[in-house]
Amino acid sequence: MQTSPRILLITPPLTQLNTPYPATAYIKGFLTGRGYQVRQADLGLNLVLRLFSEQGLQRVFAAIEAGNFDLSDNARRMLRLQRRYLATIAPVVRFLQNKDLTLAPRICHGRFLPEAARFDNVADLEHAFGTMGLTDQARHLATLYLEDLADLIRETVGPQFGFSRYAEKLALSATSFEPLHEALQQAPNLLDQMLLEELDLLLADARPDVVGFTVPFPGNLYGALRLAQRIKQISPGTYTIMGGGYPNTELRSIQETRFFDYIDFLTLDDGEGPWLRLLDLVVSCQLSVASEQSGPTSAFQHRLTTDNEQLTIKLQRTFLRNEQGQIEYINHPHPDVPHAEVGTPDYSDLPLTEYLSVLEVLNPMHRLWSDGRWNKLTVAHGCYWKRCSFCDVTLDYISRYETAPSTLLVDRIEQIVRQTGQTGFHFVDEAAPPLALRELAIELLKRRVSITWWGNIRFEKTFSADLCRLLAASGCIAVSGGLEVASDRLLALMEKGVTIAQVARVTDGFTRAGIMVHAYLMYGFPTETAQETIDSLEVVRQLFAAGVVQSGFWHRFAMTAHSPVGRNPAKYQVEAIGPEPGGFAWNDLWHEDPRGADHEAFGPGLAKSLYNYLHGVALDEPLSFWFDFKTPKTTVPRHLIEQAVQAPEKPDFAKQNLRLFWLGNAPDFRLERGKKGPCAVLTCYEQAEDFEVKTSPAVGEWLHRLLTRLSQDYDTKVLLKEAAASFPAGEGSFENFLQSPAWQLLREKGLLIL
Repeated sequence: MQTSPRILLITPPLTQLNTPYPATAYIKGFLTGRGYQVRQADLGLNLVLRLFSEQGLQRVFAAIEAGNFDLSDNARRMLRLQRRYLATIAPVVRFLQNKDLTLAPRICHGRFLPEAARFDNVADLEHAFGTMGLTDQARHLATLYLEDLADLIRETVGPQFGFSRYAEKLALSATSFEPLHEALQQAPNLLDQMLLEELDLLLADARPDVVGFTVPFPGNLYGALRLAQRIKQISPGTYTIMGGGYPNTELRSIQETRFFDYIDFLTLDDGEGPWLRLLDLVVSCQLSVASEQSGPTSAFQHRLTTDNEQLTIKLQRTFLRNEQGQIEYINHPHPDVPHAEVGTPDYSDLPLTEYLSVLEVLNPMHRLWSDGRWNKLTVAHGCYWKRCSFCDVTLDYISRYETAPSTLLVDRIEQIVRQTGQTGFHFVDEAAPPLALRELAIELLKRRVSITWWGNIRFEKTFSADLCRLLAASGCIAVSGGLEVASDRLLALMEKGVTIAQVARVTDGFTRAGIMVHAYLMYGFPTETAQETIDSLEVVRQLFAAGVVQSGFWHRFAMTAHSPVGRNPAKYQVEAIGPEPGGFAWNDLWHEDPRGADHEAFGPGLAKSLYNYLHGVALDEPLSFWFDFKTPKTTVPRHLIEQAVQAPEKPDFAKQNLRLFWLGNAPDFRLERGKKGPCAVLTCYEQAEDFEVKTSPAVGEWLHRLLTRLSQDYDTKVLLKEAAASFPAGEGSFENFLQSPAWQLLREKGLLIL
């Protein structure tokens, strides 16, 4: 009698080429910790590797030649170059997998790659990559080569293909299931066939009882349903489960019965609790669906409504189709699995060396997304702020905020590094809390765990210059955060909890610490005027001109059903005009903004200006330069950001209740004879350079004890006021000492007040 079902977790095409999407690794880590047999597969990667191979391209070119396609001149040229594509595809893939970097000179200088339309604007490469090296240039050219092939595929045999999406348009704002249903009833196209071939191999090897699909984005939905359809055809006794970001936001009110021809259970929000209840149900179902005489669907319903009725009603956050063919949502009030108990993501059985590091765009933050292998980890569940009016703050993944101890997080980090051999981490928080990051950084330094990490934050004042330096010392290389609309009026309306001046000071602190800053920018927020849009652009220009922001991206405001704006549009003076719920997906809402500007008109100019600012170009051009229509003159003071950055900080004496932290080593101490008597010299040996601090003998001995303790005892928090209490008598006031050259030098070299 089977008591532990075989579980297969699948990421359908397509998310990222360079690193696994973490959802399956999270669930696998959780379930294996509870004794279940779990395998995982990234079928997006499998499909790409099957397609972009010599055999795969041969099938593509043969299908194009056999088909009746109305080809563009670009596509016809690529067909004529097919022999060259077939000869180069395997070496290019190996190069992008970092398995043969010696190919870089040939890619850059040897006319190695066949070139199509994506190479038309390649003249900018020398400017963009002049300081970045040959390998980066080659990686970008190889990425353009793959994009050319993707364009050919979209024009012909795979119109729904994309490297980070698959049939995305079928799922975008899909209030009706009909387009997806029609597509799934058609015969699989060539790319579908390749995908299903990968699935068949996987099913034959894994023989799963349960298959789970994560669908983080609209572009994953079609692939998941196509795969589930195949599973129902060849293994009707296998249960199919779906969860992920897309269902969590789009399918919360699903009433489409045909969806459940493919998926037996649809779960919402965090998957750990729902999976435990579903596996209890699966384990209790002893009879195989295949042995039932009444057909797989009715047999499945029969088991649910008879043998396992009590287990079924104890499911958690789960949709299913009952025996009457109706959609039920069952959410027994089980407690959520605490963030500290979700376990460590398990990346085993994912082919980590097969992922491709591509360089699609020259935006430095976007590069982090697509280049390199990053282990994904969450510092805290949910958002500690959860007030931004444009955000889905009513949903569990944002509204339920929980943290885990820093010791546990570093345990997880060390376990993942041992498993993957990779020390790069992307913390995928909604907004990583500054105090949790502080404790994590200290624990990393205490245990000498060397990692490189980046993540998303809020530009809030808690991120002091000293905290930024601490994070940099622990391995932080980049942060992203929402500046959104750079207008204090609109920031208040959004309830961002930040001001422009505050953002300037925080980004300056990160930049001075050597941490790259990416700003999420928004235009088109309700009631935003043309004047405010131009003023926002001026703030952005000044941020780049001051060098405190190095990367950014403009997003058009979108109203969603689960945000405060979507729930109460009248409060924000906009009118919701649809769409009405249609039984399937429902999240993105159409709206009119009668008090706002013509937001769409500003999009191209905002994007063009930002692209130039990223490269330090045209920062002194008038803002009207970027638009082909008349715009108002900015009302933002010319030196707003400069003045905010230069505003004086609190003096150290005002930080009595804060903690001292020393980034350096224990110093050497000696006494020297000086012109005015004995002098204490503390020599600090550091990575780049050594330095000396000279002071009186009594103060020198006090500093030596203090710095030695701080360098050796991370667990005891020494507050500034506690240090003050032990300051030697007869050496003047402690407040005056905090302004001395000795103290200022130590502050500059790594004595932090946190």
